[in-house]
Amino acid sequence: MESTLGLEIIEVVEQAAIASSKWMGKGEKNTADQVAVEAMRERMNKIHMRGKIVIGEGERDEAPMLYIGEEVGICTREDAKAFCNPEELVEIDIAVDPCEGTNLVAYGQNGSMAVLAISEKGGLFAAPDFYMKKLAAPPAAKGHVDLSKSATDNLNILSECLERTVEELVVVVMDRPRHKELIQEIRQSGARVRLISDGDVSAAISCAFEGTNIHALMGIGAAPEGVISAAAMRCLDGHFQGQLIYDPEVVKTGLIGESKEGNLARLKEMGINDPDRIYNANELACGETVLFAACGITPGTLMEGVRFFHGGARTQSLVISSQSKTARFVDTVHLFDKPKSIHLH
Repeated sequence: MESTLGLEIIEVVEQAAIASSKWMGKGEKNTADQVAVEAMRERMNKIHMRGKIVIGEGERDEAPMLYIGEEVGICTREDAKAFCNPEELVEIDIAVDPCEGTNLVAYGQNGSMAVLAISEKGGLFAAPDFYMKKLAAPPAAKGHVDLSKSATDNLNILSECLERTVEELVVVVMDRPRHKELIQEIRQSGARVRLISDGDVSAAISCAFEGTNIHALMGIGAAPEGVISAAAMRCLDGHFQGQLIYDPEVVKTGLIGESKEGNLARLKEMGINDPDRIYNANELACGETVLFAACGITPGTLMEGVRFFHGGARTQSLVISSQSKTARFVDTVHLFDKPKSIHLH
């Protein structure tokens, strides 16, 4: 899968990032999302594959979407028999977020990126468009910290695993009213909090890399993005756990349905009979082979954003593979017209 799709999925996220970045700072988050979706779909439909979107944009943002169940790739066309051998074809599941952090793009803020994860059919948890309580931590803490423990307990464990004092730890939390008590507890424990307005996929992955000065992600964010984060963290052998949140009172927003009972019924219909189960990265991304790709739209902790020059653009992407056990940072110069000059830095 990696050798067949590796380079092409880089181009998928690159094209989405370039399209979205043209709307950076213009205050139009839905347009920034829409052009990313269209660019991602167009490039995916040129790949020799039979892909199915299992995690798409979701109903929550009322934004354009690569919808759940949509089939993509050359081998989904009606005339596919002419150039696709069914016996050699690998069916793949795809989780996408063409513009992770639409507000960040709209207001010219750091941390937005185009992301996707792929695995063979059935290899990614088809998360509903609910919320998810998340815990991400470095590989050294894998299996030691636990979502069922308090933030204070986890910070003490993390401190031991990383051989740092609690005061030296930095925890990323989304700046939301629902996290008021969590933020208070982290601060009282002695750790430092970095608040973000959007985009917790980048924060989760940053935990796996030394030198980012991010040691944990805690709190509640979107469930589909949780699966994408889990795919990357599984490949990096980092710690990731997620637990679905179905009670609107917990998230302090009406965006996940009107009632807890209605949401529980919806989960049951999806075959999720234990709604309070805590999933780890290997359960959320259980496929034999998992690939993750991201391209910076605006500058972030791990990647530069898209930088335009006369006649072209430069992008930075990250591709992580469970198959080759690699994390590749890819720096690409895209030539649109005849450039007057190409800058290396």
